[in-house]
Amino acid sequence: MADAKVIPFGDEPRAKRRTKRTGRARTGRVPAPLAPVAPGGGERAPQPRREGPQRPAAAAGGAAGARDGAVPPAAAAEAATGGPGAAEGQEGGWERKLAHGLSFLRRRITGEYEVDDFGYDRELTDQVVMSLLRPFKEKYFRVEVKGVENIPEDGAALIVANHSGTLPVDGLMLQVAVHDHHPAGRHVRMLAADLVFMLPLVNELSRKLGHTLACAEDAQKLLERGEVVGVMPEGFKGIGKPFSERYKLQRFGRGGFVQTALRAGAPIVPCSIVGAEEIYPMIGNSRTVARLLGIPYFPLTPSFPWLGPLGLVPLPTKWTIQFGEPIPTDDYPPEAADDPMLMFNLTDQVRETIQHTLYKLLVQRRSVFF
Repeated sequence: MADAKVIPFGDEPRAKRRTKRTGRARTGRVPAPLAPVAPGGGERAPQPRREGPQRPAAAAGGAAGARDGAVPPAAAAEAATGGPGAAEGQEGGWERKLAHGLSFLRRRITGEYEVDDFGYDRELTDQVVMSLLRPFKEKYFRVEVKGVENIPEDGAALIVANHSGTLPVDGLMLQVAVHDHHPAGRHVRMLAADLVFMLPLVNELSRKLGHTLACAEDAQKLLERGEVVGVMPEGFKGIGKPFSERYKLQRFGRGGFVQTALRAGAPIVPCSIVGAEEIYPMIGNSRTVARLLGIPYFPLTPSFPWLGPLGLVPLPTKWTIQFGEPIPTDDYPPEAADDPMLMFNLTDQVRETIQHTLYKLLVQRRSVFF
């Protein structure tokens, strides 16, 4: 069916309009009634019949849109159907993306980008690394995030999470989850073990992502700046534990993270991660190989090292990351950071909160992969 053409009343001879209506009648359609003639010689607008075919909305609104200065429906139809207007919009979008990409490359080449004293490159993290990690979070692991509103919108906070999975993939997913789901789009500065900063390429990438050494000095400096800091106190004991001990928290050390939070007056946000334990089921540990390589453990999984590089592909498990209610620390006096009993009690409180939430999420989980 051809598009309707709007003809303003009074601008065309009546005989011509009759000819067009007669032509439509030959096609087998009911001709529209002639418009009655007003006493003054003008025409009144024809009233549409309920049983007859209605004029398309695009044609009905064309004249009104032109009078009011709105976008003509024809232009909207072109944009919706991929006409010239839509093509121009797509070309403009691609041009903007290309210009943005070229500008990004120019800043990379000329060195005109900011890096803090820890080596954190915010622009590279937002535009490159997050874009690479996001498909794993959304499509591969299908991470479900709960309670992210418990992280303050501004100011310092210390996220304490369980650690698992043979390789520290959970730390990366935690970082992307907070950035994508938090209302303020906050960044998590993860505290990593010294082994991370001994590996050539991993060292540079971790610094660019905002990771820093898991020591009290660096953590306190970041908290005093109002950053969100993430720590996994289990360390290698958590990610290197056998599959038979999955979701059983290991020791949280001596509570150094609690002392850091007390000195900075930052709230502690417990975080429970379910799904990371099963990505690399660790059924054995070759201590001899680990000793030769100088690493804490050498995992043996159903696929690694038997399948070679293919064994490094993680299983597509379904993840859930839940943030608990923050535990305030600003009510304690400054000398509370040196009280060992208080640190022990707060450490035990955080650990029990994470463990209880893990069990609760495991009961609610329908399947490892769905």
